Amino acid sequence: MSTPANIAYLVVAIYSWLIVGRVLLGWIPARVRGRMLLLVVERILRTLTEPYLRLFRRLLPTARIASVGIDVSALAGLIVLLILMRVLARL
Repeated sequence: MSTPANIAYLVVAIYSWLIVGRVLLGWIPARVRGRMLLLVVERILRTLTEPYLRLFRRLLPTARIASVGIDVSALAGLIVLLILMRVLARL
């Protein structure tokens, strides 16, 4: 793998972990997330990942299970990034 491909792979891997972190923070109850440090981390993760995930929200409707809506944009975004990482690993 060439150096530019290594750098691109690393950037995509880090971005994937940012999305995972955002999803995990979304599972923490709001009263716990209300603490200052978690609010700052959540705001940073949202700022960094929202433009990318918004692309998938436009394409994919919210999945409905009974009366609950499930946002699958993070899952779709991660799948695309994992495919991209596979392609970069082969370069």
